[in-house]
Amino acid sequence: MSLLDILPQVTGTLTPNRPMDTLSWLRTGGPAEVLFQPAHMADLAGFMKALPAEISVLPIGVCSNMIIRDGGIKGVVVRLGRGFNGFEVMANGNIRAGASLLGAHAARKAADAGVDLTFLRTIPGSIGGAIKMNAGCYGDYLADVFVSATAVTRAGDIVTLKSDDMGFSYRHSDMADDMMITQCVLRGPAEQPDVLHQRMTDQLTKRAESQPVKDRSCGSTFRNPAGFSSTGRADDVHDLKAWKVIDDAGLRGEKLGGAQMSPMHPNFMVNTGDATSADLEDLGELVRRKVKEHSGIDLEWEIMRVGENMLPEGDG
Repeated sequence: MSLLDILPQVTGTLTPNRPMDTLSWLRTGGPAEVLFQPAHMADLAGFMKALPAEISVLPIGVCSNMIIRDGGIKGVVVRLGRGFNGFEVMANGNIRAGASLLGAHAARKAADAGVDLTFLRTIPGSIGGAIKMNAGCYGDYLADVFVSATAVTRAGDIVTLKSDDMGFSYRHSDMADDMMITQCVLRGPAEQPDVLHQRMTDQLTKRAESQPVKDRSCGSTFRNPAGFSSTGRADDVHDLKAWKVIDDAGLRGEKLGGAQMSPMHPNFMVNTGDATSADLEDLGELVRRKVKEHSGIDLEWEIMRVGENMLPEGDG
């Protein structure tokens, strides 16, 4: 009996053994045992409520901050689609956005309405993912504009989350991995639309000057190692940039298989065309090890790694 045979009935779509490389930002990874694309909120909540507790669930967006391992993902992968990509300017000037709406689209639509969410313009990925990882750039973070979110729990309950529930920190929230944001309310400063659109144009230009925007990359591979002390003394604590410690270790342009640390920005890991997920993850671990040897700094992954490693040939 396959997993599909024991799953609850849905209005949306259940697809067994769905290849994930075509859904992955990096274009790598094995299949999902079952991919669920719910039609609407009630479809998602009803499915989760009826789903046997022993079956694992992984919500994904556009996988712009994720390596899906080559052995694929066991259990159910949930991906929200068109039923969850709405955008609305509320009467009080706040923005209501669906979780599957791309952050770049939200930024442009908000700018049209004179609301400043411009920092989202250069961050790849969906609103739901941006909330999960407290995405940010240019000194602004999702936590700064977050008002509330609607989510579905693993038990199928529909809940409202306030800022105090999120546990936001640098590139992180305390959300459970199997909880699914479906929509959110954001509040940004008011500004003239033409000013906001010009700001986004300038940001895109600035980004293209220093980042490999045309390559297959998930952006920053490692978190900045803030608060590192090279001597252990309290008065020696200083902030560092991940790209700098990678560069100092001689790893700019480092390659492993089809994966490379970008020559343009050494904290950006790129698929040069034929990388496997193992190439990408192994290169990341190689960089972590060499940086540790060079400077004593433990780099922390910013990119999520999910799923199973491919078994060596002959293993079962």
